[in-house]
Amino acid sequence: MQIETPPSAKPYDKPEGERRGLVIVNTGDGKGKSTAAFGLALRAHGRGKAVKIFQFMKVPTARFGEHRMFEQIGVPIEGLGDGFSWKSQDLERSAQLARDGWQKARAAILSGEYFLVVLDEITYPLIYGWLPPGEVLAALRERPREVHVVLTGRRCPQEIVDIADTVTEMRLVKHAFQAGVPAQRGIED
Repeated sequence: MQIETPPSAKPYDKPEGERRGLVIVNTGDGKGKSTAAFGLALRAHGRGKAVKIFQFMKVPTARFGEHRMFEQIGVPIEGLGDGFSWKSQDLERSAQLARDGWQKARAAILSGEYFLVVLDEITYPLIYGWLPPGEVLAALRERPREVHVVLTGRRCPQEIVDIADTVTEMRLVKHAFQAGVPAQRGIED
């Protein structure tokens, strides 16, 4: 490990621009995309801001750890899908659920009612061809100026990356699953 001297001067200048809603993308093959989005949701909620979370691949009856916690603190989280595509018995139904869910998410974004809207795992319906990227791009461009939107999932389409204000690519370095350790409740649920 290399020891560093802590900076003694501020490493950046104060931005001069206007505050406005941001489009934030968490993508890549590493873990933490949804977790980072949920952290932003908690931060916004903690500041008294209205937040809505849509999960495009989770079923409406999902009861993962994040669902239980967001329910306890009053942050609406809604599953819009029917689970992992490899478990689906009917991919056309999965596609229709994504399209129906997108209409709900689009309405929430355009309503201006929410400070932050999280579109968790939306990249999958996009790359599977279930959602037209143009519709998502249009909603992001047409949203009220103060609305922030976070999109998560692997292989985010370049068109969305291009219009985003902040893009983070999570890179897999090492994962316990590769060593045969199964997913554990409270860590990966």
